[in-house]
Amino acid sequence: MASFRVENRIWDRAETMPRERLEATQLQRLRSVCARVANVPFYRKAFERLSLSWESIETLDDLRRLPLTTKDDLREYYPLGFLAVPREQIVRVHGSSGTTGRPTFVAYTSADLDLWTNMCARFLVAGGLRARHFVHIAFGYGLFTGGFGLHQGVERVGAAIVPAAAGNTPRQILLMKDLSADVLICTPSYALNIAEVAREQGIDPATLPVAFGHFGGEPWTEDMRVRIEKELGIVAFNNYGLSEVIGPGVSGECACQNGMHIQEDHFLVECLNPDTLEPVPMGEPGELVFTTLTKEAMPLLRYRTRDIARLDDSPCPCGRTTVRMSRVLGRTDDMLIIRGVNVFPSQIEEALLRVEGTAPHYVIEVDRPGSLDEVTVRVEIRPELFSDKMREMHELRDRIDREIHTITGIRVRVELVKPQTLERFIGKSKRVIDRRIERA
Repeated sequence: MASFRVENRIWDRAETMPRERLEATQLQRLRSVCARVANVPFYRKAFERLSLSWESIETLDDLRRLPLTTKDDLREYYPLGFLAVPREQIVRVHGSSGTTGRPTFVAYTSADLDLWTNMCARFLVAGGLRARHFVHIAFGYGLFTGGFGLHQGVERVGAAIVPAAAGNTPRQILLMKDLSADVLICTPSYALNIAEVAREQGIDPATLPVAFGHFGGEPWTEDMRVRIEKELGIVAFNNYGLSEVIGPGVSGECACQNGMHIQEDHFLVECLNPDTLEPVPMGEPGELVFTTLTKEAMPLLRYRTRDIARLDDSPCPCGRTTVRMSRVLGRTDDMLIIRGVNVFPSQIEEALLRVEGTAPHYVIEVDRPGSLDEVTVRVEIRPELFSDKMREMHELRDRIDREIHTITGIRVRVELVKPQTLERFIGKSKRVIDRRIERA
């Protein structure tokens, strides 16, 4: 049984709802959302094509009869073609970046913002936040949902906020020290960047006043959690969300840290084989697909997230009855196929962090100069272990190569680079450069 690493506390009763009552609530809300999207052009056409109506939804199993929605569908109806309410009811618009240069927009009514705020308050309280805390938020404030969503949740709990936003890391450290921040909120890679800059300033990162942190906005491994906790001397909690569904707050870890509780009274979750679109057995990895049950402005049916994770419906010691999801293991659109082998960047990160001496800063370059794929992993070495002795560097490189091969099954070319060589990221980190695309 998992132990509690912070005080266990429940934000509201819906988190501990008996499953029978929860599923009845889900069915009622599923029928309601199907009725509300009937006039959204994409869903109206899909319902006509499938001979569906909200009245035909009689059980939760009927969810599988509903159409899937993808990011490409949202782009096709750019900018706000998925609106289910009159435009004058919109009070805010956020967006996520897109490969075409145009964001994917998501709109909110006043009720949506209140709902979103409460979802963030739930997982923040589950992960130790209390009204007495000072919270340092180092997320960007803008179209990206991270900064505003977490800000609202912290306000709902009643804690004090330092809206430091992103960038200017030395100033972030100054604010954290002088204002005695208890809680840090940012991406996991930026948390390690803060630790690195603090050390450059002659400050032991573990002496910063922060006691725990909530990190999200990018996939990260359990090994990175261990590194963050060791570097900063904190307890690190994971949370999950995506702009198209609502933003951060879709799920978050409780005091047990044994999976992220999904807010199932507001979302129906499926875990599907991304190739066959059939459900995978409980506990097996699959693509997460979400149906929003309570959103007003832009509800989505069966939205394909492209995120690969596992679901866990076993009882949690914290008392919450909702299903839990693992950390994101990878994305179907980030998965690299190297000489016929499926490899996720997170697997390479896991290997790197298991080798003593490496820093959590790396770039994966994939190329195909001839007929075979070639992978180069450029990784920084920690300053105290960087050496001009060729033998020591060769041994370190070989250890990294072996660990990557053990975890992924492929051989790569490892390049060790000096500290502070690779780019640091304020927001989501970019780890992969696939030059095969450029050659295509």
